[in-house]
Amino acid sequence: MAADPRFHAAAGPLPLSRLAEVAGLAVPEGAGDRLFSGVGTLDAAGPDEVSFLDSRRWISSLKQTRAGAVVLAVEHAAAVPEGCVALISPAPVLSFARIASVLHPPEAPGGARHPTAVVGEGAQIGEGCEIGAYAVIEEGVVLGPRCIVGPHAHIGRNCVFGADCRILSHVTATHCLAGDRVTLNPGCRVGSEGFGFATGPRGEHVTVPQLGRVILEDGVEVGANSCIDRGSGNDTVIGPGTRLDNLVMLGHNVRTGRGCVIVAQAGISGSTTLGDFAVVAAQAGLTGHLTIGAKARIGAQAGVMADVPAGMDVLGSPAQPVRDAMRGYAALRKLGQAKAAAAAEKKTSD
Repeated sequence: MAADPRFHAAAGPLPLSRLAEVAGLAVPEGAGDRLFSGVGTLDAAGPDEVSFLDSRRWISSLKQTRAGAVVLAVEHAAAVPEGCVALISPAPVLSFARIASVLHPPEAPGGARHPTAVVGEGAQIGEGCEIGAYAVIEEGVVLGPRCIVGPHAHIGRNCVFGADCRILSHVTATHCLAGDRVTLNPGCRVGSEGFGFATGPRGEHVTVPQLGRVILEDGVEVGANSCIDRGSGNDTVIGPGTRLDNLVMLGHNVRTGRGCVIVAQAGISGSTTLGDFAVVAAQAGLTGHLTIGAKARIGAQAGVMADVPAGMDVLGSPAQPVRDAMRGYAALRKLGQAKAAAAAEKKTSD
């Protein structure tokens, strides 16, 4: 379906030439002046909306679409119906995302401060910041220009956020230094005390003070209800452009490189390091003090107990290279089938 204007404001109508320019695409001759107001799926988009195709399985929907323009690969262009503009792209989803971001830009801060918000002494609030109802910004906090602080958000004393950050509803951020364009989605917890303790001779647990910080570099996005512990001595550092999905847990002293992706319900234990552009899929678990190389990929529900070299894909628990894991699964399947066949043969003979 198309974007609901009650929830997703539109910047259009905008000419197709402008949208194509943002995505780096060519516009067929004579189509550049056509105006577009939004985006939608192939089945729901109308003549003033842009859609996309990223798989041959949706060809039937493409042939019947009413969309005014469709972003797609060159090999699918012949299926575009009459009256619909084909925008040829080598990466249709990426191009569509850029177009959608122009037609439906993120909410801009309005610069208002709700009367119930509490701002501590010495806090520096940048120009154009918006602060929601019952938000608490403690003393010494620094917010760069055009930040949004949502309702009931709490920013602990002396935290620093750069320009254009979004600290949304019910977020808690303490012991945190953040760059520009950082997004903390609703309910996430940044800077909480890490899980560090020593056990005494009578079984008592003594907390080891967690004296580090959380560093969020430019463009980091943290999903709803995710948790990032502050460092125990060194800092927890999330590299520029890294994306955390919802319900992700990062322990103390974890460090990620640039552009890492960590998917829902994954957990990374303390002092583990991820190289640039590493991917950790859903529900994977990583033990502590590991090194995951650049562009390595950890499969869903993998249990990682050893270092993973750069560029390697691993799967299973304990995690192993994908080919080895798949061979192991196949062997187990054959073993099970053989056992079932033997049992059936025995039953027949009896």
